[in-house]
Amino acid sequence: MVAVSEVATAGRPLTGITLKIIAVAIMVVMSSLIKAAGTVPAGQIVFFRSFFAIFPILLMLMWQRQLATAFHTTRPVSHVLRGLVGVTSMALTFFGLTRLPLPDAITLNYAQPLIVVVFSAIFMGEVVRAYRWSAVLIGFIGVVIIAWPKLTLLTGAQGLESGQAAGVIAILCGAAFSAVAMLLVRKLVTTEKTATIVLWFSVTATVVSLFTVPFGWQSLTHWQVMALIGAGLCGGIGQILMTQCYRYAELSTIAPFEYSSMLLAIVVGYFAFGEVPTLYTLIGGVIVVGAGLFIIWRERQLGLKKVGARRFVSPTS
Repeated sequence: MVAVSEVATAGRPLTGITLKIIAVAIMVVMSSLIKAAGTVPAGQIVFFRSFFAIFPILLMLMWQRQLATAFHTTRPVSHVLRGLVGVTSMALTFFGLTRLPLPDAITLNYAQPLIVVVFSAIFMGEVVRAYRWSAVLIGFIGVVIIAWPKLTLLTGAQGLESGQAAGVIAILCGAAFSAVAMLLVRKLVTTEKTATIVLWFSVTATVVSLFTVPFGWQSLTHWQVMALIGAGLCGGIGQILMTQCYRYAELSTIAPFEYSSMLLAIVVGYFAFGEVPTLYTLIGGVIVVGAGLFIIWRERQLGLKKVGARRFVSPTS
């Protein structure tokens, strides 16, 4: 997320959309590399993803001449809390990613913006009216459609099926923690620079992941090491591009292109892993994406109304 003060005023929507699509593609590559590495312990994956993401972030800060002040903050506790929540989300998501087909794992993550709406109403007192509540309800129906065939763990299934059920539960829990992290970031951006938030998170995640070593990190093959290093570098580059894209266009213009990851995941899943999305995934995915797009549109309309109201009561108008 980008602080308002850091967003460029000049509108260059095509540049922003292009950067967003490239960022989404890089994040799909990151997920694919993590999946290709196999069933590596989640804490170990978090370490590689966080530690090697720091290097492209540092290069960006050096290029922008912000390295000297990037780590400075008056709110270290808030950053650490955000980091702990984010690490939990990351670990759960990576656990699910190694146990589910790529399209399913990425599509289930679309539950996050739906959960953000719910948590915003519960914990931040945000007014959510019938339109958005209806979209959230419909979106969760889509999530259930995607997840239902894999929730065989609840009926006592064993083996691959129960592993996939655990993957579904992990990703949905990860989406919930991610929603909490998003709310924490919303508070941080009021006083902190984007570079500070990103760097603190990467460092916190790296340090916290090291505490999982006693819980069973495993020896990795050369291929697994390279895949996880590549995932970390992709994660860092993806974060940078995600940050930059919002400097060129409004959130409501760029956010819908997040859902291009579903198409990319289907293509990569088919050619790289031989995974064919089920009818449940396609139908549920369309429902979840539709609900997400409606929420984005609705928030944009409410934003325009607020701007109009401020202009109407402005004494200079």
